[in-house]
Amino acid sequence: MPRDIIILECTEAKAEGKPTSRYVTTRNKKSLRTPGRLEKIKYNPFLKRRTLHREMR
Repeated sequence: MPRDIIILECTEAKAEGKPTSRYVTTRNKKSLRTPGRLEKIKYNPFLKRRTLHREMR
């Protein structure tokens, strides 16, 4: 199965108008477990806490 490179961007920092943190990862596009956008809890160094990061498109 092919894997695609995706970028995860912080949603909370974007809403607050602060610098957003971004992470680069891969995902399996044909996976039945994650049909929509990928969401993960990752650390944002600008906010100094763990926040929700969503897949950018």
